[in-house]
Amino acid sequence: MMSFLKKYRAPGISFILVFGTIFFLQVFNLVLIDSSEMLENIAIFVFWWLLLTFIIWKFPFLKRNRLFTLKIIGLISIWILAIVVDTYANIPDNPLTIGLLTLFWLGVAFLVFPKFIKRYGVFLFAAYGLIMLYFVLVRWSPSYFQDYKSTVLYLLISPIPIFLFLLVFEQWKWFRNLKSEKSKAELQLLKNQINPHFFFNTLNNLYGLTVEKSDKAPETVLKLSEMMRYTIYEAKEDVVSLQQEIDYLNNYIDLQKIRFQKKLQISFIREMDAEYEIAPLLFINLVENAFKHGVEPSLGASFINIELKVNKGMLFFKIENQYESEEEKSPNGIGLENLKNRLELIYPKNHVLQIKKINEIYSVTLEIQLH
Repeated sequence: MMSFLKKYRAPGISFILVFGTIFFLQVFNLVLIDSSEMLENIAIFVFWWLLLTFIIWKFPFLKRNRLFTLKIIGLISIWILAIVVDTYANIPDNPLTIGLLTLFWLGVAFLVFPKFIKRYGVFLFAAYGLIMLYFVLVRWSPSYFQDYKSTVLYLLISPIPIFLFLLVFEQWKWFRNLKSEKSKAELQLLKNQINPHFFFNTLNNLYGLTVEKSDKAPETVLKLSEMMRYTIYEAKEDVVSLQQEIDYLNNYIDLQKIRFQKKLQISFIREMDAEYEIAPLLFINLVENAFKHGVEPSLGASFINIELKVNKGMLFFKIENQYESEEEKSPNGIGLENLKNRLELIYPKNHVLQIKKINEIYSVTLEIQLH
């Protein structure tokens, strides 16, 4: 029951808020609602209900992305201004109202399809600019409603099918390119699943443990076997359980501890409020870099701090280590670029990757809104 209420909390709250606001405005005569226009009234109510539901659902995202939030607020302000002008001016086909509504829908299109509007925005705004200029010129003609109104309506609608066709064409090209990029990313992923240096170093360490007849030899073989099985079989799936990724990282860290005899301090904090799934092998490049550019060049004691937390579907991963000054540019290599590309493909607009270097401490923070 609680999960049901939690799932439908946003639509319920937004329904109450929109209905209550309309009731308040109607009681105090702040807005005029024509009871004969039932279909129009329902459409307006549904629009505001869905918009408010979207805002409540995406509140964490809106809080993090202030520019996007300001755009939403700007669009809502334009819509409210159009309603106020239309209500109190009481002018049929008011050019100011039509202009504000046109600007509102162009803004919505820009918000939903930013890349498309950036490419064709000049033509789109030029087309509607000319249409609005024509509308303003003919609106005050005495014969407007008889001779020009239908023409203006057709002109306002005419660019829509053209740009819809261009939008579908752009989406088709994007999907075709996405398939190609996904194949390349998967190939690159397979190439980077097991670092050859790590593999050979582990085999050399295993050989040394075998010669010494160490009790750690069987455990090392088992961990290496589990890592190879995971990268060859489980990691081929689109998603894996987050616990599997954690186990994979633990095995990698344990094998690296055997390799490095120097004093090494590793902290790995894990907190999850539920079971989640994630794209495989997202964190291994970051952990590899921490050992390669932090532990390996260090002459003395070294450390790696890893933190992985998930709360209400928001994943937070942070890794930090010390680095030598001459190694400052090394961490930004192929592995990190591969990670950035995979994040853009798998979690577009649902992730934040930050890299900081402060006082010879190299830290990487990754936040992902899990599906």
